[in-house]
Amino acid sequence: MSANEPSKPTPPIPAPPAKPMPRKVPAPAAAVPVAPVPASSTSSAEWGRVSEDGTVEVREGDTWRVVGQYPDGTPDEALAYFVRKFDDIAFKVHALEQRHQAGGAAAGDLAKQAGHLIDEATDAAAVGDLAGLRDRLNALTASLSEATEQEAQQAKELVDKAIAERTLLVERAEAIAARDLSKVQWKQVTAELGELFDAWQAQQQNGPRLSKGLSQQLWKRFRDARAVVDKQRRAFYSELDDTHKVARDAKSRLVERAEALAPRGTDGIPAYRNLLDEWKAAGRAGRKVDDALWARFKAAGDALYAARAEQAAAEEAESGPKIEAREALLEEAKAVADESNIKRARALLTRIQQQWDELGRVFPREKERALDDRLRVIESALKAREEVDWKKNNPETKARANDMSSQLVEAIEKLEAELAAAEKAGDKKAAKTAADALEARRTWLSALGG
Repeated sequence: MSANEPSKPTPPIPAPPAKPMPRKVPAPAAAVPVAPVPASSTSSAEWGRVSEDGTVEVREGDTWRVVGQYPDGTPDEALAYFVRKFDDIAFKVHALEQRHQAGGAAAGDLAKQAGHLIDEATDAAAVGDLAGLRDRLNALTASLSEATEQEAQQAKELVDKAIAERTLLVERAEAIAARDLSKVQWKQVTAELGELFDAWQAQQQNGPRLSKGLSQQLWKRFRDARAVVDKQRRAFYSELDDTHKVARDAKSRLVERAEALAPRGTDGIPAYRNLLDEWKAAGRAGRKVDDALWARFKAAGDALYAARAEQAAAEEAESGPKIEAREALLEEAKAVADESNIKRARALLTRIQQQWDELGRVFPREKERALDDRLRVIESALKAREEVDWKKNNPETKARANDMSSQLVEAIEKLEAELAAAEKAGDKKAAKTAADALEARRTWLSALGG
């Protein structure tokens, strides 16, 4: 350091702290008013003094306590330095009081901070109303004690609630594990257990902290239930994989056989239908595999049915003239009903039937059936006429009718004589009986053609 350079002031030397004073525990207070931060300019003369050698003292009650030295400054500078130290502590106290009044902060945390500030304000190297700060802090601590107890009670209630909720999750998981897992829907069971696990994690992350022993005990029960379900699920899907493999191999062979039918065209359709029955009996091979194999199997069938569709289209085009010819024969067959001579009507219909058969098959089949039905109506009508004619002209039927006619003639002659005798005798009752019987016999004879 050069001779012309001014020397730097020696920093103030705080006095060694005295033996800490015991904390005062005042009676609980209902509320703590927030005191304003004291202004250092009005407090320095009241609470501090500086001796000629720069020793700074603070007044606490009726006694003065040395807080440090400021040898290279003026008394005002010395006081101002230690007053700033006090203002720092007072600001912390004021901020703590405001946080308590504003709410939202945990009372236990605020009480801990108040305790630290009491320690900091006790024998502090500062000039100001340190006793007043301690009184405010003690009052704040007393006010926080009741809130701390309430928080502890609330925390206990939250913990009890969390224990009940986690126990319920454990019991639900154990109930799932106790089911007959050979008959469950695994997708649904997996979703249920997943929801329970998500709820467990959410409670563990967001809920209150449980004691380590109880938390591990509940988790062990939950984990064991999950392990039972997971073991059964793995066994189920392992067995399902084996079943799928058998079905996959069987369906793969069916696909190859179906694709091999392609050169046979329409003639391969019956064999393809048999393969389709085998496909239905082969079981499931897993959704993706089933879809892929079915796409190939269906494509093979589509090729066969497409060939049949082409053949049907060609046959339908070829059947156009045949359909027109059959329509013409149906028009000609209408004359069968108009022909009174049954033998000539049968001859006409027979000729039409022969020409009908000579035309051959007609496609599509629906059109052929419709045409056949129209011709069948004409055939049925003629057959009915023939049956009536046969019954009428049958020799045996005629003989029986002649015999009955002779009997009726004899009966009529006899009844006519009885009627005449009754009328001559004036017997009205006998005449009426004979007349009724006579009328009935004449009606029967008329029906027989007599």
